[in-house]
Amino acid sequence: MRFTISREKLQEGLTAVAASIPTKTTLPVLSNILVEATEKGIRLSGTDLDIAVSTEVAADVEQVGAITIPAKKLSEIARELPPSPVKIASSGEQRITLDCGRSHFKINGLPKDEFPSFPSVKFADSWRVKSGELQKLISHTSFAVSTEESRPILNGVLWELRPEFMRMVATNGHRLAKMEVPVSSSGAPQTSDLIVPPKALEQIRRLFPADEELEIARGENHLGFRSPFTAVYTRLIEGPYPNYDQVIPKDNDRVAICDKIALASALKRMSVIASDQTHRIRLSFNSAILRFSVQTPDLGEATDELPVKYTGDPLDIGFNAAYLLEILRYIPTDEVRLTFKAPERAATLEPEGWSEPGKYLCLVMPLRLVD
Repeated sequence: MRFTISREKLQEGLTAVAASIPTKTTLPVLSNILVEATEKGIRLSGTDLDIAVSTEVAADVEQVGAITIPAKKLSEIARELPPSPVKIASSGEQRITLDCGRSHFKINGLPKDEFPSFPSVKFADSWRVKSGELQKLISHTSFAVSTEESRPILNGVLWELRPEFMRMVATNGHRLAKMEVPVSSSGAPQTSDLIVPPKALEQIRRLFPADEELEIARGENHLGFRSPFTAVYTRLIEGPYPNYDQVIPKDNDRVAICDKIALASALKRMSVIASDQTHRIRLSFNSAILRFSVQTPDLGEATDELPVKYTGDPLDIGFNAAYLLEILRYIPTDEVRLTFKAPERAATLEPEGWSEPGKYLCLVMPLRLVD
């Protein structure tokens, strides 16, 4: 194997693949990046056995071949190289030489045969989706997944494909985010529910430009996403996703409309005095004013007020401020619409006056107020 590549292209390829390489592993080859020189250019690949990423970058290939090289070391070297062409050649199956300007390196690697093969996903039965539509769903929902390992199914994002729309839902049992957009994809399965790890979705959001059309295909227990130069494969999470629709309230009759930035600012101020464990803040709604109050025995107390448009009976309700702040970060409008039923029932947050196609709703469970 022998090729010449610009430092920028090498760095670009390494950055694309880096997130799929585990920081700790008992299999030494998983710490390596697979470098393949083909007639078309260079293909770089990495995997942690759950997610695999492969990308092609332009290079001047003199001799085809393949080898795996320690990813961390190769990335560190590439970052420090002078802005000159990089010449890489393999001497045997387990070592490469790298020359750039006056710098010269010899790096030990492992043979290509030890690198795990990618999941078998047949793109002959693929469907196509605009990357931008997928990114919109991912960025507005995946923040709400659970990080606890007690319920693995909640560690994934539910991706529902339907003839007219596609929807993503994520929850950790205390908060939920749900977004739906009309479908403009071609050849998608009529009805399918997939549970995708958020780490894989983050790679899709990061690696594919919004205007690109992605080809997506399903294997037995894997999903593959690819564009002309990059591919991401992920293992799916198996099992039935909880019936989230049951927890979304249909009869909330108390409604508040708030300025999103002002609400977030007040919550941040109150959070300073809130308990580090519960982050509990009391919100008291009446016709024109939202009053915040927080009491933490070992710290002190604080209050704040905000003008709101509120309809319904007065209400005192407690929330984890961290959950509310996280949801507000993803509300795409200047104003947010909150709905409530009672102090112990779920509240919803939606963008107020959102004109884009699709629907977005977040839900947050209240905390019990201690008088």
